Amino acid sequence: MANLYNNLNLIDLNDYSVSWWEKLLDRAHEIMADPSAYVESCKGKIMGTLFYEPSTRTQMSFQTAMLRLGGTIIGFDNPATSSVAKGENIKDTTKIVSGYADIMVMRHPVAGSVKAAALTADCPVINAGDGGHLHPTQTLTDLLTLKEEKGSLEGLCIGLCGDLKNGRTVHSLIKAMSCFKGTSFVLISTPELALPAYIKDVLSAGGHPYKEVSSLDDAVGMLDVLYMTRIQRERFASPEEYEKQKGHYILDKKKMAKAKESMIVLHPLPRVDEIAIEVDDDPRAMYFKQAKYGMYIRMALILTMLEENSLKVPLITGKVHNHQKCSNPLCITHKETYLPHYFRGDGTMLECEYCDERTLVE
Repeated sequence: MANLYNNLNLIDLNDYSVSWWEKLLDRAHEIMADPSAYVESCKGKIMGTLFYEPSTRTQMSFQTAMLRLGGTIIGFDNPATSSVAKGENIKDTTKIVSGYADIMVMRHPVAGSVKAAALTADCPVINAGDGGHLHPTQTLTDLLTLKEEKGSLEGLCIGLCGDLKNGRTVHSLIKAMSCFKGTSFVLISTPELALPAYIKDVLSAGGHPYKEVSSLDDAVGMLDVLYMTRIQRERFASPEEYEKQKGHYILDKKKMAKAKESMIVLHPLPRVDEIAIEVDDDPRAMYFKQAKYGMYIRMALILTMLEENSLKVPLITGKVHNHQKCSNPLCITHKETYLPHYFRGDGTMLECEYCDERTLVE
């Protein structure tokens, strides 16, 4: 039976209050100040890491976080070495692993997959990235970086550049930063890689001004933060479509010269060619430091998820419409056909619980 009120999952950061995020940020700050005080905090605990697609920073930072807390790890970083290669579905894989582990971290290339896993899992589940949809722990990493480096999460002009259509880190960060006063956004992309409508609606609903531009040169001078992203080869239907988009945006010394002295550059990594190597030596380049912040915020998250038992956050808020199909071809419901078709809303427009895509009632 689906566990609709499992309070221990982190699928979407916006399921929790800003005050809860801030407690995590404060805890991460405390861990950074005295890591030795936490070396046995998770002694005897096991974390399952299920990575259905490649990862370096997210996977290793989660693993390092658990090890630094005194816990141990099971899992896989290549589904070809697991029963997934034999055709096992998400429900069966995650149900088994959640019975072995105290907490589970999952990355999957299909939108909504981690929420689908959490429906039947027997332990807390953390979303480490579900396709081009969301990446809440990267967002926590970004928030910690901004808080530590800028001193505040309010009043920032944030530029996001690159693949805004498929960039789950972009979607998660915008949703989070729209919760803070005075935030404005500059969306820098080609028309083909523009931000999805449902994320723009978040900005409009929060009263946050945003501009859509195609030139990084023209935008860089107005920014407090520049969040660069790569053009993601794996999100394109064909190599030809990818080739048309790659190389549009490259941050180099010439562009950095137009930026404020106080501006910082973030990147979820990996980079391909969108930030020139020459920028690495600029004191405003924070992406390597940002990756280290990620380990500390994940330490704070693991501790909090294993400790909190009173916070009730529903996993599903909508209703089942089993005869309704999600309009997003990349939604997990098209791959794992046994899943109940949960949608929010009513009338002529519904919103998929798994991938947040809008769908007209059939």
